[in-house]
Amino acid sequence: MIFEERESQVRSYCRSFPTVFSKAKMDKLWSEDGTEYIDFFAGAGVMNYGHNNDYIKDKIVEYLQGDNLIHGLDMFSVAKKEFLETFTKEILEPRGYDYKVAFTGPTGTNSVEAALKLARKVTGRSNVIAFSGSFHGMTMGSASLSSGADFRKSLGTQTTGTTFMPFPTGFFATFDTIRYIDEMLKDDHSGLDMPAAIIVETLQCEGGINIAPNEWLVALRELCDKYGIILIIDDIQAGNGRCGTFFSFERAGIVPDMVTVSKSIGGSGMPMALVLIRPGYDKFNPGEHNGTFRGFQLAFVSGKAALEYRASYDFDAETVRKGEIARNYIEKEILPLDPTFEMRGMGLLWGIDTHDGAKAKAVAKVAFENGVIMERSGRNDEVLKVMPPLVITDENLLKGLEIVKNAIKEVYGL
Repeated sequence: MIFEERESQVRSYCRSFPTVFSKAKMDKLWSEDGTEYIDFFAGAGVMNYGHNNDYIKDKIVEYLQGDNLIHGLDMFSVAKKEFLETFTKEILEPRGYDYKVAFTGPTGTNSVEAALKLARKVTGRSNVIAFSGSFHGMTMGSASLSSGADFRKSLGTQTTGTTFMPFPTGFFATFDTIRYIDEMLKDDHSGLDMPAAIIVETLQCEGGINIAPNEWLVALRELCDKYGIILIIDDIQAGNGRCGTFFSFERAGIVPDMVTVSKSIGGSGMPMALVLIRPGYDKFNPGEHNGTFRGFQLAFVSGKAALEYRASYDFDAETVRKGEIARNYIEKEILPLDPTFEMRGMGLLWGIDTHDGAKAKAVAKVAFENGVIMERSGRNDEVLKVMPPLVITDENLLKGLEIVKNAIKEVYGL
C-alpha cells in the first residue's frame, strides 16, 4: 500500500487499527470496504461531541460557504470573538473563573510548552514537578514532563528541569506525596530546587486511568499557594466534559493557575489548543509564544458550535448517566471474568486493568476484528480504555461492551 511505501515509520495508531477508514458518524466509523466499527476511542479524546455532529457540521459548512476568513494568525476576527464570548458565557462565568485565554499552536503539546514557558518566566525558576504515570506530550518540554521512559528517550538527549514525584495511586496510594514535597522544599539540603510549577492530570489517561483523590488535589493547591508555585492542570484529554463536568478538576473545588486545553475544544476534530491563565500571571510579551496556526478560524467556529450544542441539553448529566451504564456493565459482566481485573474511571472514561499487557493487546485486536475500536494505556499498555464519544447511544455503548467482553472470553479461553 502507499502507506507502507511512502509514510514514515513513526505512524502508530494505524498499527493497532489496520484498515483504511473512510466515513464516520457520531459514535461509529466505517472503513473503505464498508466495515462498521463502534468507536470506543474518540480520536484519543478529540471527538467528544461525535463524528460529523450535524449541528456542528452545519455551522462549519455555513461559515465556509460565506467566504469567511479561514486563516488569520492571531489577528482579531469575528470567529474568534464569538468563540471567546461563548466560552466566557457558557464555561467561565457560570463557574466563577476569571482566566485570560492564550491561543497557542493547535496541538495539546504546544499548550503545555506555552504554560511551561510562562510559568518559568513569571517565577524566574526553571524546575518543574511532574508525577509518575504522567503524559503531557511529545515535544521537548512536554515529553520531559512525561514519566514513560520511552517518551523521554525519544528526545535523543538527556532531559533536565523536571523532578518526578509519586502520583497517589497503586503502590503510592497511601504515600503522602504532598507532605513529602513540603518537607523537601523546607529542607535547604534536600537537593530539590524550588519549582516554577507543578503540573498534574487530575485523571491520568495515558497513565492507566488513575484518579487523583479530591482531598489530594486540595492539598496540592494549598502547597502551591504556600510556596508561590504555579499549579498547572493538564486537562487536554480528561477535560471537555469527559469526566462529567467540563473541567476534570471541578470535583475538587480548586482553581488552577493555568489550565491546558485541547482535543475536543475544537468541537469536531478541528485543531485548537489554548492555555487558561490567571490574569496576574499573563506576563507574555507580544509574540513571545506564537505560531502560524494559533488562529484557525474553523476551529473557533466548530468550538463555539460545540459549546452551544452541549448547552442545548443536560450534557454533563447525560455523560454521567452513560458512564454509570458502562461502570455497571464492566462491574457485573467483565470483572468476574478474571480475579486480577480492576476497574477505574469516572464520567464516560473507564479503564479495565488486566495487569497483562500481552493479553490486553490481544483483546483489543479481537475487539477490533469484531467491530470495536479501543486503545490501551498504563504500564505495559495493560489497561483497556473505554472512551467513546460522549454522544454514544445506550444501544451502541452496550453493544460495544458486549463485544469487548466476548473478546476477553476468547483471549482468556473462557
